[in-house]
Amino acid sequence: MLEFRTQGFSGYAVKYSPFLDSRISVAASQNFGLVGNGRLYVLALTPNGIQAEKWYDTQDSVYDTSWSESNENQLVAGCGDGSVRLYDTNVPNHPVQVWKEHRREVYAVHYNLITKDTFVTSSWDGTVKVWNPNRPTSLLTLPTHSCTYSTAFSPHSPSVISSVSSDSHLRIFDMRTPASASNHLVQLIPIHGGPPQPGQAPNAIRPSVPPSECLTHDWNKYRDGIIATAGVDQIIRTIDIRNARAGPVAELHGHRYAVRKVAWSPHLSDVLLSASYDMTCRVWTDGSAMGQQLPHPGISAPSQGRQLGQMDRHTEFVTGVDWCLFGAEGWCASTAWDERLLVWDVRSVMGT
Repeated sequence: MLEFRTQGFSGYAVKYSPFLDSRISVAASQNFGLVGNGRLYVLALTPNGIQAEKWYDTQDSVYDTSWSESNENQLVAGCGDGSVRLYDTNVPNHPVQVWKEHRREVYAVHYNLITKDTFVTSSWDGTVKVWNPNRPTSLLTLPTHSCTYSTAFSPHSPSVISSVSSDSHLRIFDMRTPASASNHLVQLIPIHGGPPQPGQAPNAIRPSVPPSECLTHDWNKYRDGIIATAGVDQIIRTIDIRNARAGPVAELHGHRYAVRKVAWSPHLSDVLLSASYDMTCRVWTDGSAMGQQLPHPGISAPSQGRQLGQMDRHTEFVTGVDWCLFGAEGWCASTAWDERLLVWDVRSVMGT
């Protein structure tokens, strides 16, 4: 396990470069992101450990970062003052572009994995915005009317965007549809399900769960339509948006506090990582590779995947985790409020 200290700055997000297996970015903030400056680190994995190639200081917290999919030297940061900043590692000290359209904290940034020329951001101001790094203003604004903690482009379609919010809903936008009154919204999925309707008997297999804030989500890289969500209620749910009314496909129980980040494996279709305020990272299978049978024929019930391993070397809230796209299928990085970045092999914690 390799370690790097983000001295004086609490980690908020970590991302591997899509071009180099030895390059990692970390979004970090002073005073746990509550007040103070932010810092965006660009780190290199070397034979002598993890070294800082560059860092960029900001006047407000940095909450998320995403590498460009078309330029190996560029990355975007979402900041606490509502700004979105584009950096180029060939340009020291300052961003090459700054956009100031969001009115509240920018909590998520994600590049389009297919067209590679746009990225999406979400904010506490209740909007999702689409950007092109070569344009001075955003291309599109999608209202969610709720504090939006996470947004992403689908890895299967360049026109589909998802988001999760404090109102306990997963939203799917399709930019190919007419804007009209729906603002490209094609699905509004209650993550926790609704209460039984009048005259309808409660479902004992899938009881109603009170809504709570959803903090994170991620698209499965191999199974189109499968999205993992998680948040304050500590449960990771996988949802098939093609049959969302059936409820979660799988529910993963084990975290003791809110789940801050989930990330599907880029190598295995049934494996995902999670990071939680319980100071652990956990690796899971959603059960889809096991051919699990439903307990009652004809009744839709969530599969109970299981935990495969746990990493508990962090000593504060774990806020970010990401997989390495290259090499052996198991290396990942995590960051936490303990001012540390850890690079570790998931296979080393299997069975713990």
